[in-house]
Amino acid sequence: MTEPGAATGPIRAAGCVLWRRSPRGAGLEIALVHRPRWDDWSHPKGKLKRGEDALRGAVREVAEETGMDCVPGPPLPSTHYVVDGRPKEVRYWAARALDDTFIPNREVDRLIWLPPPAARARLTQQRDRDLVDALLAALAEAGEASHG
Repeated sequence: MTEPGAATGPIRAAGCVLWRRSPRGAGLEIALVHRPRWDDWSHPKGKLKRGEDALRGAVREVAEETGMDCVPGPPLPSTHYVVDGRPKEVRYWAARALDDTFIPNREVDRLIWLPPPAARARLTQQRDRDLVDALLAALAEAGEASHG
């Protein structure tokens, strides 16, 4: 039986696969965040506020978790998994970082920029690794960036 006032239904969340052109030459880099609570490496993401549009929430979460502004691009595949017995859906977008000044906070203590193969290897969850490939495909389709 559900307690009165307990949340029901799927957990709605959103995030971005944050990228930039490499300052060291050709190709691009992907930002990964470390969350000390879970001791994992992931893409910036978080729960949506009640009634919040998913894309707005994704951009807000990037700002909250990294301190960076971004320009959202094409949508990427959503991920689906279960957290504490509840289904969770996270909608993602490709997003180009407008700056690279990371501000550590209580949710995220570290951020690293890595080329796609290294980002794929560092990510904790397979579902997040799959998003690297989706980002590269979306950017290639849009003619946005080469992925050295």
